[in-house]
Amino acid sequence: MSKRLLVFMLILALAALSVALVSAQDAPEGPITYASYISDPVPRAFDEQVVALWNANNPDSPVEHSTVAHEDFKQAIRAYLTASPAPDVMTWFAGERARFFVDRDLIQPFTEAYDSSGLADAYAPGFTALGTVDEDMYFLSTSYYWWAIYYRPSLFEAAGIESEPETWDEFLAACNALNAIGVAPITIGTRFPWTAAAWFDYLNMRINGPEFHISLMSLEESYTDPRVREVFVYWQQLLDNNCFIENPSAYAWQEAVNFMANEEAAMYLMGQFIADEVSANFADSGFAEDLDFFRFPIINPDVPIGEDAPTDGYFIAAGAENVAGGEAFLAFLGSQEVQQLAFDELGRLPTRTDVDISGASPATQKGINLIQTADYIAQFYDRDTTPEMAQQGMEGFMRFWDDPSQIDAILEELEGYRVRLAAELAASE
Repeated sequence: MSKRLLVFMLILALAALSVALVSAQDAPEGPITYASYISDPVPRAFDEQVVALWNANNPDSPVEHSTVAHEDFKQAIRAYLTASPAPDVMTWFAGERARFFVDRDLIQPFTEAYDSSGLADAYAPGFTALGTVDEDMYFLSTSYYWWAIYYRPSLFEAAGIESEPETWDEFLAACNALNAIGVAPITIGTRFPWTAAAWFDYLNMRINGPEFHISLMSLEESYTDPRVREVFVYWQQLLDNNCFIENPSAYAWQEAVNFMANEEAAMYLMGQFIADEVSANFADSGFAEDLDFFRFPIINPDVPIGEDAPTDGYFIAAGAENVAGGEAFLAFLGSQEVQQLAFDELGRLPTRTDVDISGASPATQKGINLIQTADYIAQFYDRDTTPEMAQQGMEGFMRFWDDPSQIDAILEELEGYRVRLAAELAASE
């Protein structure tokens, strides 16, 4: 047995003393079935240890744990949810992926249990909002990664930019200052267009607010709404000010990092995983030490702050046989003790505000604060809307990039797809 595993088991044993007090007093009798897609070796071992910890303290309500390979689980989930009985607790993705099943009455709300267990008080407000549909709690978020504008502080300093831009005017001024010293302000690789979708997400949330954005993603708002067109007016300001590298469609997202590594570009709107790319491929260049990030600038100060943070978690199936047991197990999975262990052992970013992150790197603490101080957590364009709408939307974004004068025709086409897809969804319900 490795030293790391021995230490981990000791941590679990010590945590059991406090976790037992949280879980055992509320756990009803009877087995709880739990179906998981956490199949990669390291997180699966952690998942099994968490289940073992529950079972050690709740012998009258043991969790019966099954694990299916991640991609197979995504194919099988509809069969799980329509089975009789369905698994009590299941892993899944937040956003549209969960709402799709909520709208079809396949996920069980657990609002009362969420409030009475103290989760409502401990969770960051954005994650509470993310799991809520029509004022009921349906999805327990437990881990995520953030998006932000990553940049090289040394290039900001060379351009005379004294602080991270907080407003749109400050952001455009930074772009102009970087252009003035021959550095492209922003790199991006759009060979696969999901990277461009991030710009739509953030511009829409900053201009119109995250509630409007999510309503649009849910096919409830029109793409020809003047508020959507305003998003592209701001986007065109970036194009008109030469804020992006040339020919971004020639590059995958990883290849576009090279422009920052070579000090040819200063910024990149990207997920937290960019740091892994930098550490893996530019370890000896000093790039990793010259990398920071800031919140996407505020455009309309009168709307709530939304952030993209693709999030995973758990729910209770509507066809569950042991709903009360599922509620108790969800409270356990969302407890401070379990989230602390997940953060310490796996580096999973907590959705609770009371997890001790003092041992994390300054960048991780900054990212957690960025998300926990947001008013709303979105997922990402292709997670928040339907797959077909996501495909058409991302293609439309790239057509706009190539020819901004076509925006009205593009939005008319996207609205046609939205109307058809919304009607098909309504007919299927």
